[in-house]
Amino acid sequence: MSGATAPGRVDGRTLRSERTRAAIVEAHLDLISEGDLRPTGERIAERAGISLRTLWTNFKDMETLFEASGAEVLRRQDDAHRPISTALPLAKRVDAYCRQRARLLQLIAPSARAAQMREPVSDQLHRNRLKHIARVREEVEGLFAAELAQAGRGRRQLVDAIVGASMWPAWSMLRDGLGLGVDQARAVMTRTVRALLAEVVQD
Repeated sequence: MSGATAPGRVDGRTLRSERTRAAIVEAHLDLISEGDLRPTGERIAERAGISLRTLWTNFKDMETLFEASGAEVLRRQDDAHRPISTALPLAKRVDAYCRQRARLLQLIAPSARAAQMREPVSDQLHRNRLKHIARVREEVEGLFAAELAQAGRGRRQLVDAIVGASMWPAWSMLRDGLGLGVDQARAVMTRTVRALLAEVVQD
């Protein structure tokens, strides 16, 4: 009899734990979005409506919380991402790519700013950033495969240049450093990516 009910109890316990972890991650990201770029465990627990002990029962330290929050940011990006047809002319692919990158970078802006502050002392935040880079690199290599094939031995450098021009540090410079609006910053990104690819198309 007890063996028949145990799975239900375990499943219920697991479900509650998953909900608690999700609430903690949401509280963490909400605080960051509101401008609290270094939320403490106390503030996260308060926002999630749990005790500090419950927070650290579910996440052993900030690094494990950074991992879960980073995964949620990537999930939100995936939900917002729209495939771009490789059949489009180059100019339209560049435009669509840069419009999407601008939209996604704006989406992750708060968490990217928060991560930038702590990454020098956080291995997990560095790993999170590498995941973002890998995803953008994969998209660049697929979307501009025809043009990259013409780059010969300069292909890797060209991919690096496009990825670098469309990642958070470059976007932050345009938006926060130069004070450009979203449309202006996107126009600069588009001009940069277009120019990089034009070099190999013209050769």
